[in-house]
Formats: sequence, structure tokens, C-alpha cells
Amino acid sequence: MFTSFHWWDLLPLLLLALLFFGPKRLPQMGSAVGQTIKEFQKSFRDIKKPDDEEQAKALPPAPPVNATSEKAE
Repeated sequence: MFTSFHWWDLLPLLLLALLFFGPKRLPQMGSAVGQTIKEFQKSFRDIKKPDDEEQAKALPPAPPVNATSEKAE
């Protein structure tokens, strides 16, 4: 459907946002969106990280492999 994305495709949206919110609120909104993305990524890492540690604890330790424990025939 969309083969490429160019800056001029985004230009009308930016102009509408500038007209709708004004030049003073637009940087604040950009900052708020950036903070929201950062917090989302941080919470996703925090959720994912303990799960990996629990999974590693749940696995039993592997038995030691000895060359002398094999049957000698």
C-alpha cells in the first residue's frame, strides 16, 4: 500500500498541528510524546527483564558430564 514515506507527506500534518495547537504548545506536546515513549520503553524493559530471570531460576541445573560415568564394554 505505502511504498515510501517522504518529508513532504508529513508537512501538511505538521502545518495542521501548528495551526491547531499554536507555536507555544507544539514543542511541549513533542516533549510530552517523547517522555511517554521513553517511559513505555522503560516499563517494557522492566517487565521483560524480571521474567527472564525467573525463567532462568526455574530451569534445573544441568547434571555434570563425566567421561568415567559411561558404560565401558
